[in-house]
Amino acid sequence: MTHTAPPALNRRAMTIRALSVAWPAMAESFFVALAGMIDTMMVSEMGSYAVAAVGLTGQPKFIGLTLFFGINVAVSALVARRKGEQRQEQANEVFMTSIVMTLVLCAVITAVFVVFAPGMMQLAGSNADTHDAAVEYFQIIMGGMFFNVLTMVINAAQRGSGNTKLSMTTNLTSSVVNVLFNYLLIGGHLGFPAWGIRGAAIATVLGTVVSAVMAVLSLTRRNSYIQLRMIRAKAIRCTREAFRSITKLATNTSLENIAMRVGFMATALIAARLGTDEFAAHNIGMNILGLGFSFADGMQVAAIALAGESLGAGEKDRAMAYGKICQRIGFGISVLLAALLFFGGEWFYGLYFKEAHIIEMGVLISRYTMVIVLLQISQIIFTGCLRAAGDVRYTLLGALLSVTLIRTLVTVLLVMVFNMGLSGVWLGILSDQLSRFLLMGHRFRQGNWVNLKI
Repeated sequence: MTHTAPPALNRRAMTIRALSVAWPAMAESFFVALAGMIDTMMVSEMGSYAVAAVGLTGQPKFIGLTLFFGINVAVSALVARRKGEQRQEQANEVFMTSIVMTLVLCAVITAVFVVFAPGMMQLAGSNADTHDAAVEYFQIIMGGMFFNVLTMVINAAQRGSGNTKLSMTTNLTSSVVNVLFNYLLIGGHLGFPAWGIRGAAIATVLGTVVSAVMAVLSLTRRNSYIQLRMIRAKAIRCTREAFRSITKLATNTSLENIAMRVGFMATALIAARLGTDEFAAHNIGMNILGLGFSFADGMQVAAIALAGESLGAGEKDRAMAYGKICQRIGFGISVLLAALLFFGGEWFYGLYFKEAHIIEMGVLISRYTMVIVLLQISQIIFTGCLRAAGDVRYTLLGALLSVTLIRTLVTVLLVMVFNMGLSGVWLGILSDQLSRFLLMGHRFRQGNWVNLKI
């Protein structure tokens, strides 16, 4: 069943609102991705081994954050839906329940990942010249995870209520603090110790400490939809109903993320085995892809908040219209990014490396990335709409098929059987993004997602 928005819907006004909600989220994700790139650029001064060592920690770190990503998606969707239903008290119940869930899980996951970091880095593909540095970086990052996940859950609740500027402000500030302390602690400037990769990890944690303080303070504002004043006044606590609602959505989303990370980890392992220089070039390519994701994530935030609120108010056609508007804006952005990658790939890799053979690998990766980004942004926005409606089982199955199965099999076949090297790795990534684009786009256009209840 296809839902077509009636003429009564003011498309121009809806587009303006979508942009007003999306731009802070896009700016937030962009500056986080940019800070990550600058982080890697500053580390690259120590050599390609340092870029590879930091890159090795990426997928294990995201695996550690998987449950929190699931909780945050659930919180954003539920708060948006409760706002549409005009049930502010219940929205705050969702938030309080998510805080308790997050803190308990954080204690357990932090302990496990810090203790077993050496083994995890070996599984991630570390070798003699990257292992020790990767373990040290990973232990520091995961040891300070509390501040990161606290900020994430508060920002998720605020985004669900339509307040995307808070998340932008906290993450922008965190990024600035991170880059500043990178300068001070990696090379040892202004009297600070030269700690190298350890300094980069500590700088990252210090950035999350500042963002956590800002996120907590946001809950004290009178105009905040999620606020400590209401929680205290009405003695709002965790509830079983909120726990069940969060768990139902978060479980499927977390499983989806795990399925995705399995595919991502397989890709990273195969790329790491091609050699340190090859993996360093691959890691920068993933950073570029992360930049595309930053814009997609911003539009997905808008889609979740606006489609979720519309569904909560019973306006199904409006929810569908917001999804289409967000996707069209996202596609326009992806075309611009593809053009920048086509003309600027060599220049961009030159910022990280001086070796001609690594830059040549980077140009090759940029050609694949410019095609991938055209599919990536749209499929992420489609997925956000489905998640906002609670259609998380389908997104889970889509991730299992596209990322875990198709991406892994194509990469293994092209690299290990046909010896296509980095081209095989990136064709595997392309196959994943294409299949997700087709699967999520088809489900979105069917329109049945607007009838789901959460």
